[in-house]
Amino acid sequence: MMLLLALGAFVAGMGMLTSLRVLREYERAIVFRLGRARQKALGPGVVIMLPFGIDRSMVVDTRTKVIQIPPQEVITRDNISIGVDAVVYVEIASPMDAILRVEQYLPATLQLAATTLRSIIGRMELDEVLAKRAEINTEVQEILEARVEQWGVNITAVEIKDISLPAEMKRAMARQAEAERERRAKIIMSDGELQAAQRLAEAARMMAGDPAALQLRLYQTLVEISSERNNTIVVPLPIELLQRGDASAVASYTSLASAALSASQKPAALGSGSPHALPEGSASSADALQALERDLRRR
Repeated sequence: MMLLLALGAFVAGMGMLTSLRVLREYERAIVFRLGRARQKALGPGVVIMLPFGIDRSMVVDTRTKVIQIPPQEVITRDNISIGVDAVVYVEIASPMDAILRVEQYLPATLQLAATTLRSIIGRMELDEVLAKRAEINTEVQEILEARVEQWGVNITAVEIKDISLPAEMKRAMARQAEAERERRAKIIMSDGELQAAQRLAEAARMMAGDPAALQLRLYQTLVEISSERNNTIVVPLPIELLQRGDASAVASYTSLASAALSASQKPAALGSGSPHALPEGSASSADALQALERDLRRR
């Protein structure tokens, strides 16, 4: 008799132990009693179930999960083959639907995400795929949310990780980018030349009002370029002298210009040892240029 009581107590104790289950904070248990699901998920904490296989449970992890979409070979609308891989972040909103409405919700979500991604990219051209990643992510997420909502799965984010291009396409894109940069450089250069031409035209109009201004500018330029040695200087001859055929004026102009240039080169010839060489040379150059200007005005 005592043996039967002890055996009964042991079986009851084992039944009580097998009927208790502890669930973590992020776990929910779907309990099937004789094959029929109970009304709601149990947990977290201690869950009491009927022993001896009467109640059986399936535990669902409600934390956010990352689904890695393997690289997909996709042909874009402009017939370019590319490889695309992405990640999908999902969380379980309804553990009951995740168990009762789909066999395996994670593989099902993965396959649906891969086919949706291929379908969306296949409708776009390569330039659109490269430039509109955010729009692709949003569109894939919206389509997935509408499809997996009935499974109790919530799509929190979809992100494209990488878009791999063929080597030939990479080289072609590099040449295209280089050509675009050269085009922009030429446009900027032409704009600068246009602005310079406009400034020169404005300066020409101003000098046309006073012919002596152009001559003074010429003399100043001669002084600047003659300060360096071993230079070949070409002095422009006023066309008015040639039109009048005045040989004496031409000779006078040539002699005065030579005197101005030789006077302006004296400081360089004297050397740096004489502290007064530069002012004297500068004065001689200025006197010669002034004489040349006075002679031109008289003529």
